[in-house]
Amino acid sequence: MKKSIMVWAASAVLYLGVVIAGYSVYASMNPKAGEHTDHTAATVQEEEAVDNQSNHDSHGSHGAAAPSEITRTVSYVNGEIIIELKDKNNHAPELEVSHEKNMHLIVVSSDLQEYHHLHPEKKSAGVYQTKVNLADNSYKVFVDIKPKGLNYSVEPIELHVGNIPNEHGGNDLVADMEFTKTINGQTVDLTTRSFEVNKEITLNFNVKDAKPDRYLGALGHVVILDEGGEKYIHVHPVADDKTVFGTQFAKPGIYKLWAEFKFGGQVNVYPFVIEVKK
Repeated sequence: MKKSIMVWAASAVLYLGVVIAGYSVYASMNPKAGEHTDHTAATVQEEEAVDNQSNHDSHGSHGAAAPSEITRTVSYVNGEIIIELKDKNNHAPELEVSHEKNMHLIVVSSDLQEYHHLHPEKKSAGVYQTKVNLADNSYKVFVDIKPKGLNYSVEPIELHVGNIPNEHGGNDLVADMEFTKTINGQTVDLTTRSFEVNKEITLNFNVKDAKPDRYLGALGHVVILDEGGEKYIHVHPVADDKTVFGTQFAKPGIYKLWAEFKFGGQVNVYPFVIEVKK
């Protein structure tokens, strides 16, 4: 009996030695074999780190805005601009009121010389219209709306009116040297003189002792476009009783702004060309 136990124990020790030796040989020929478990854990951690960095970058850039869930069709027929809106399910979206209107429509000529701020009226589900006299030209149209419960970003829409050349020249904007403008007898001075990228900019307009009438719920409005007519910024006053506006520019370059003030029942539009520096 004792002999059989000793034989079994010796066999077990021998077998264990063979297994250990065999694994040592295998490991020496495949050095990464012993790292498999740790490598899997590291991969998961790296993926989580990438996801966390991605979320951080998205948050830090203020956004990369989510894809728009509204499609817009703009046409010009018989002196009227017609805007058709549809959501992702091909339904007419519900619009929230923003500064007393459901829709603010900004129309500028491609050379940024002609400017219109319009408020189309709803004609049927998802269809809005407004009258405006547009000369034959290429235009950029900005449909400024707040669809209820849907993502939306304001981007330019090309609109061609009448017979125009297939190619049109770029803009020849030059930054203003004079920041005092007089429209319909009322003078407005943009007292801000320095514009720098990635800094909070205060646009201060001196209305020369006159007080503007309230217009669309505020004392004024400012629309800004970059030189290419691609970047759209719609700015409102920082306070109800001031003609002071706050904004920020993400890139240096030439920009054109239109400041709108209402005096004696008439809306005056004051254009300024500014240079934003690094």
